[in-house]
Amino acid sequence: MRSFPTAPSALSRRHLLAGLAAVPLVLGSAQRPDLVDQPAPPVAVPVQGSRTVLLRRASLVLTMDPGIGSGPLGAIENADVLMRGGAIAAVGAALATPPGAWVTDAAGKVVMPGFVDTHNHLWQAMIRGGCTDRDLFGWFQACTGPQRGRLTPEALRSFVRLAALDAVQSGVTTVVDWVDIFSYDLVESYVRALAGTGVRFTYAMYPPEPDGALAATVKKELIDPEPLGAFQIATHAARSAESHNRAHWETAQDLGVMLNSHVLERPEQRADDPIGVLSDIGALGPRLLINHAIHLTDAEVAAVAAHDVRLAHCPLSNMRLASGVMRLADLGPRGVKVGLGLDGGTNDTSDFHALMKTAIGLQRARTTEATVFPQVHDVLRMATLGGAEVLGLADRVGSLTPGKRADLLVIDPAALNFAPRFDWIGQLVFNARPENIEAVFVDGRPLKLGGRLVDVDTDRVVREAEAAATRLRTAG
Repeated sequence: MRSFPTAPSALSRRHLLAGLAAVPLVLGSAQRPDLVDQPAPPVAVPVQGSRTVLLRRASLVLTMDPGIGSGPLGAIENADVLMRGGAIAAVGAALATPPGAWVTDAAGKVVMPGFVDTHNHLWQAMIRGGCTDRDLFGWFQACTGPQRGRLTPEALRSFVRLAALDAVQSGVTTVVDWVDIFSYDLVESYVRALAGTGVRFTYAMYPPEPDGALAATVKKELIDPEPLGAFQIATHAARSAESHNRAHWETAQDLGVMLNSHVLERPEQRADDPIGVLSDIGALGPRLLINHAIHLTDAEVAAVAAHDVRLAHCPLSNMRLASGVMRLADLGPRGVKVGLGLDGGTNDTSDFHALMKTAIGLQRARTTEATVFPQVHDVLRMATLGGAEVLGLADRVGSLTPGKRADLLVIDPAALNFAPRFDWIGQLVFNARPENIEAVFVDGRPLKLGGRLVDVDTDRVVREAEAAATRLRTAG
């Protein structure tokens, strides 16, 4: 993939650091009043190739591992986090500084695992804010259908890069992208753009034909070579497409990956009997991820729980399209593994804090009970370790357990929308916004520092996406 030159205002991993092991740096520092009209100084970042980073004296670390911290979120106050070789090496108070480590002062900050987005359609960034008076089917007809056919590799790269970087800057470190784009040159452009952002990703591909040749080629040639990439087979479960669904399930089994299906997003889709179809083809189980699953019957809720099927909950999108509210309060207490999903163009934002808040609020509005599942600790877990469990990645990401990959966030609560401190854990859900995300690390690599993306000319990313959208509209 062609790389962009770094703008003067962008952070760069090429800044050389001197004496970092001895002198801690501050992740974000206040500007002097007499300098507010001048460009922000570059924030120091690790030397290229440096893989040892020590976050010193974080005021609160949410490890999501009760075995190394207190409560269900594994909380530790006034702790250090050490990353080495792309993995979490240690979490605790007053850790020794390894030789040559990059040390940064995280005092006053919150450190937690990165957000896991279990369902997205990044290419739909091209139709943000579109068709706002349509339900799911109207949105398909007026927005996605006409635009998908106009895509070019260059335009697709621009939209995917824009949406993926928006997700990263808002704290997403892992994303599942459900894609029904078939031309190999478009798929290649899509994957290259996504991998180039540095985010951990799963490409869920909908094969157009009931055979696995294209899917196997994409996995082998485009996904497997990417260290942060994974693969799934996508489908639309419906009785009218049962033979296609069966072929998709067989391909998923052949490739050793999960099957990923949209299910019961609208009440009209009850006639499709998607859960019955998935049961008949033998797919019900932990290798199945279903998205939305809003209109499940009691029997289907029981079947999903009994077979350990994984779910992606997309509350912001479901509200936008008037699709309904997932029965999360019934699923969670049964032990069903549920993650959160931004869901592309019908979300219009990559704000995971808004996603968590909405997941709580909809259940309270639906039941008129403030104590209903999920509570704050439940939804924080769903956004991190819960999402990793849904994807079968909990042995690698989702918590700050030593040995897992170093995908984490540094959050600054010293802001007008967050302060003063009352209950930081609650404030992470109900007050925080993407601008509070000061740093994002994926596999130990900094993708955002000092509140800015590293090595990214965001102005150019936006310009290219705007130009691509204009060309496609004109061509149409």
